[in-house]
Amino acid sequence: MSLYDKLSAIEHRVREIEAALARPETGKDSGRFQSLSRELSRLRPLVVIFRQLKDIDRELADLELLLHDPASEPELKKISSEEKSGLLGKRKQIEIQLEDKLLEGSDPDADKDTLVEIRAGTGGEEAALFASDLFRMYSKFSLNHGFKVELMSSSASGKGGFKEVIFEVSGPGAFQIFRYEGGIHRVQRVPETEASGRIHTSAVTVAVLPEAGEVEVRIDPKDIRIDVFRSSGPGGQSVNTTDSAVRITHLPTGLAVNCQDEKSQHKNKDKAMKILRARLYEFEREKQEKELTARRRSMVGSGDRSGKIRTYNFHDNRVTDHRIGLTLHKLDDILEGHLDELIQALAKADRAERLTQGLSTGNSK
Repeated sequence: MSLYDKLSAIEHRVREIEAALARPETGKDSGRFQSLSRELSRLRPLVVIFRQLKDIDRELADLELLLHDPASEPELKKISSEEKSGLLGKRKQIEIQLEDKLLEGSDPDADKDTLVEIRAGTGGEEAALFASDLFRMYSKFSLNHGFKVELMSSSASGKGGFKEVIFEVSGPGAFQIFRYEGGIHRVQRVPETEASGRIHTSAVTVAVLPEAGEVEVRIDPKDIRIDVFRSSGPGGQSVNTTDSAVRITHLPTGLAVNCQDEKSQHKNKDKAMKILRARLYEFEREKQEKELTARRRSMVGSGDRSGKIRTYNFHDNRVTDHRIGLTLHKLDDILEGHLDELIQALAKADRAERLTQGLSTGNSK
């Protein structure tokens, strides 16, 4: 699909949304009204610029008629030719502006809050400790950018690490920024328990999911099973005398979510539902869009060391992002939450690739 065709389709969609928002029944459904209003706010600036492009095309068509009219005066043709040259330059600038805005707004999930899931993979306790390091790194990064972090669910290991930790990052553009972190993260360092000083290689998986609201993912109560049980800590010992932990299973898909960090069963249930909605939303996105079918699988993977996106080498104070071949010798700084250079480079490479593909996809790898 050409740029012009894409923008024509967007213009048609804007007219549909405007008509829908004008209907009284839409105003009665606050969720739908808000969803349509957000979509209109995202698409309308594109249509405004596209209409400028169409105005220029009409002017160019008129100039072409004049330039090819045998009856036109030479002086008038000269002026028209200069005007045509100026309009072509202006048209090119508008095209670039439209491409930029299309890329900025190509993913409707970009401005959403996000859920980040970190799981220890190959490496046992060392992988669990690095999962904890990543959680700390992302928490500091979020704080630096004014995002709010809320722990949703965690499973601690015996030595202070995490077998799994799920947290929410909320704030404008959270998913857009964190989306590049999904994949297998490999760590190379000497574990504290290694007496010989031998470097071990471990792996941690990170999945980044856009948060889904109740309007976007409606879960039929008949499709879920809710089990309650007592919370447990490392080694399985009980840490709560009441049945506050919650497991929600979505029967049609088999997806299951456990939450036990809160002392309140109600709060654990709310958090579990939020995680379940995000996973179901991603599940549906993968079904509907072929280019997204492998996103969660590639991000979560098997937790082994193949398919890595990034390596953290403590001995050389080095971080290498294998997707873009970028190496930075500032591992200590990056673990303190200073990820901006990495993320900006990934965003730039992603933008260039999508432009090369003719705006064929609006999602990052």
